[in-house]
Amino acid sequence: MTLIAPRWFTHDRIHDDLYRISEPYYNWFNRANIWLVRGRDADLLVDTGLGVSSLKLYLSDLLDKPLKVVASHVHFDHSGSCHEFEQVFIHANEHEALCNGDQDLMLAAPIHQFVPQTDFERLPYAEFSASEYVVSACPQAKRLNHGDIIDLGDKAFEVIHLPGHSSGSIGLYDHKAGQFFSGDVVYDGELLDELPDSVIDDYITSVERLLDLKAEETHPGHYRSFDRDHLHFLVKKYINAKKAPLCPSQQ
Repeated sequence: MTLIAPRWFTHDRIHDDLYRISEPYYNWFNRANIWLVRGRDADLLVDTGLGVSSLKLYLSDLLDKPLKVVASHVHFDHSGSCHEFEQVFIHANEHEALCNGDQDLMLAAPIHQFVPQTDFERLPYAEFSASEYVVSACPQAKRLNHGDIIDLGDKAFEVIHLPGHSSGSIGLYDHKAGQFFSGDVVYDGELLDELPDSVIDDYITSVERLLDLKAEETHPGHYRSFDRDHLHFLVKKYINAKKAPLCPSQQ
C-alpha cells in the first residue's frame, strides 16, 4: 500500500530572496521546480506544480506581500495550482487553455499517459487516484505578451516568448541581476520537442536567442540551476543535435 506524504511540498532557500519549492514524492524525472522570488513591493511565483495539494496554504508562512503568479507554460506540472491564486499570468497563446482547463493542451488528459499512479512515491492524500487527475481551470488568468514586465518594485522581469516546447512557452529575465527563469525552454536534461504543441524549428530559433542573454544564473523548470557557460553548452548541444547533417542514406 502506498503511504501518504506527511507534507507534500518542501523548499530550499537559494538566496536571501529566492526559494525553490518542490514536490519530493513525485517522480524526479517530471518533477517541476516552483520558484518564489521575494521583491520589495510584491513577490513572484514562477510555476505552480501539479495542483494535488494546496500550494497557497503551504506558501502562507513565506508570504508577507502581494503575490504575482506566472506560469511559464500551460503543461500540468507547471500550472496545476494556478487556480488557487488571484494574480495569475500566462502567455496569450496558452491563456484560453489555462482559463478553460484544457486537459489536452495541459497534457493532463489520460490519452497522454503523463500522470500514472506509479509516478507517486507517496500520495498527497488518502483518496488520491492518478486516473482521476485533472488540472483545475483558472478563469482569472491574465494574458502576457513578449516584452511585458513583471514589476516587483526592486526587481523587474522581462517576459521573453520562447515557443517550441509549447506555443506559449516563456522565460523571465531580470536584466539588472542577470537572472533567468527558463521554464521548460532549457534545462539540464532531455528537452522535449515532440509534444502535441511542439515545433522544432521554433524551438531552435528560441534557444538561439538565449545565446545573447547575459544571464549569470538560469533557474529552469526542472532539475538544477546553472551558470551562463552551462546555459550556452546546453543551447549549443540542442542546436547541434537538431541541425546535424543527414547521413548519405537520408540525403
